[in-house]
Amino acid sequence: MMGCVFCRIVAKETPAYIVYEDDKTLGFLDHLPIHRGHTLVILKDHYESLLDIPAEGLKDLILTTQKVGAGVIKAMGAEGFNLVMNNGRSAGQEVPHAHFHILPRFRGDGLRIGFPRNRYPEEEMRKIQEAIKKGLS
Repeated sequence: MMGCVFCRIVAKETPAYIVYEDDKTLGFLDHLPIHRGHTLVILKDHYESLLDIPAEGLKDLILTTQKVGAGVIKAMGAEGFNLVMNNGRSAGQEVPHAHFHILPRFRGDGLRIGFPRNRYPEEEMRKIQEAIKKGLS
C-alpha cells in the first residue's frame, strides 16, 4: 500500500535507518525515538494490525523481533526492553501498518509504561470472562 509510510520505506522510496532486513521483515530506527535505539520491526507485506497477519507472517515477525531485540540490548548496553504493539487508532497506532516497538530500557531511565488498574466485583469478572469466551468462537 504505497500511501503507507512503512511500505514506502520497504520500497526504499522513503529513507530510514535500517538495522535489519531479510526477504520478509525489516527493522529500522523510529524517527521520533523514546530512547536511543528505539527500533521498529515490520513485515514487508502490508497488514494493518496484528489481527490481520496470517500465522506464517506472525512467525516471521516475532522471530525477527526477537533477533533485533537482542541486537538492540547488546548495542545499547540496555538491561532489558519493552515490546509494544498498538493495534488501532484508539490504542495509539499512528501508522496503519502492523509494527512492534522495541524500547531499550535502563535502570532509572524515567520511562513509565503503565496503565491505571481496576478491581471489578466477581460477578462482573464472570460476565467479562463469558463475553470474551463467546467472542473467541
